[in-house]
Amino acid sequence: MPLIDRITDDIKTAMKAKDKVRLETFRSIKKVLLEKEVSLRPSGQTALTPEQDMEVLVQLAKQRRDSIAQYTQANRLDLADAEAQELAIIEEFLPQQLSDDEIMAVIDALIEKTGATSAKDMGKVMGPAMQQLKGKADGKKVQDAVKARLG
Repeated sequence: MPLIDRITDDIKTAMKAKDKVRLETFRSIKKVLLEKEVSLRPSGQTALTPEQDMEVLVQLAKQRRDSIAQYTQANRLDLADAEAQELAIIEEFLPQQLSDDEIMAVIDALIEKTGATSAKDMGKVMGPAMQQLKGKADGKKVQDAVKARLG
């Protein structure tokens, strides 16, 4: 089942359950998915691929994480909590996030494979790491892990 159809079903379920937070989150996800789909129509593509669906979800999750950090820094815990609730709902659609140890194992393997030895070689590792860990780990975490190993 395509993600957009699944989200539509979830919208109906949230409406019946009168769950306002889930309803608004699903609607915002659907809106972004539809916008992305419309933007691709001129190129002849009529529906999003699963990879494009994942890109949208990862982007939405990243936006929520950034908002949580900013709201927490500004001591607006009410807004940070609302963003955290939305993030939890978005993460239901993302693959299981890798642990720090699993991320480090992937990074170590890539460093060995590419022969990277210093911070100058960070680009050699970051590209393949982000490809391999896309949707499974936050980009900031990956970047920090690579810096820690090569720094």
